Amino acid sequence: MKKNIKITLLIIPIILIISIIAFGSFYTYWNNTTPDKTCASCHEIGKSVNSQAQSSHRNLHCKECHGTALSNGFHSIKEKGMMVVNHIKNKQVENIKLSEEQLLEVLNNCNRCHSSEFAKWTSGGHSLDYQHVFLNTKHNSTEQINYDCLRCHGMFFEGNVGDVVEPLNIKGPWKLKEEKMATVPAIPCMACHLIHQDGSPQVRPDYSNPKTIFYQKKGPISKLGFYDRHEKVYYPITQLPQLNLWEGDRKVKVSDDQLMRNCVQCHAPNSRHQSGTSDDRTPRGVHEGLSCMACHEPHSNNARNSCISCHPAISNCKLDVTKMNTSYSDAKSGNNIHFVACADCHNGSRPEGRGNRSRIVSIIRN
Repeated sequence: MKKNIKITLLIIPIILIISIIAFGSFYTYWNNTTPDKTCASCHEIGKSVNSQAQSSHRNLHCKECHGTALSNGFHSIKEKGMMVVNHIKNKQVENIKLSEEQLLEVLNNCNRCHSSEFAKWTSGGHSLDYQHVFLNTKHNSTEQINYDCLRCHGMFFEGNVGDVVEPLNIKGPWKLKEEKMATVPAIPCMACHLIHQDGSPQVRPDYSNPKTIFYQKKGPISKLGFYDRHEKVYYPITQLPQLNLWEGDRKVKVSDDQLMRNCVQCHAPNSRHQSGTSDDRTPRGVHEGLSCMACHEPHSNNARNSCISCHPAISNCKLDVTKMNTSYSDAKSGNNIHFVACADCHNGSRPEGRGNRSRIVSIIRN
């Protein structure tokens, strides 16, 4: 009897050691071999793996963004385990979508490679959280919270706006249904960036023929788009339409910059496409036809130095354009930089300036 016990006590550690070695070997193999031998071996993941192979992130392993079965403790084990269970049950999931929680976990990994862009996003207006959107007393008391709020502020949230905040009126007081949502980003990177995006590797130019270097460059492949929460589809900006905008009966000239097509998906006018309505910021007046990107930096939205990019420090009007009384320098100014016209600063005529002493220009506000 004692002999059997000793044998059992000896066998159990051996089995444990062999199991640990076997599991460790398999775990190491799975996390380091090519995705076509691991992730893509399941048909549910094949579509994502194929798009990844054509993207600008093609040299990254899946685990770099999605983590491993042990990278986030028990949570990861549970999540990856359910994938195995669903596969064994033959649960048909052909179009896999990350939940908002999973997506935000991937978001934290963006910072590892795109630290500069991530820092600018953090310092810009698009990094606001759910609490900044849905607990804004000034906004909520003038415009009632509705389902369409989630189209731009919380587009990956699985549910309706009633599951985010209550009450849905203009009286308040408002509170989030779950306190943990307070610090959840309402406009994450994926609102504009598709991770499995089309891309091509950089090619060094032909240095033996310097004159052709410029002409050898290919046009940039856009890495922007808009995620439609209603359709649960990501639309690249090449598929987004140019904005048709009107000021009364006059059609406003709108820049054909493809990047701006993304901006106007959220900074959009009302259903009648009237300029200045809803959250429309499309330039009019003296800046009509300019793209949003002419002034705003892509990630931080900062427009601090935009005037100097186009205007001399001292204009023909003998005024420093960077110090004019517009919303550029004074947030309370009635002359919004998006809509300011010549007549807002000049009372019907243009003052004399260098090279313009004999010119009197009548200002007609369109």
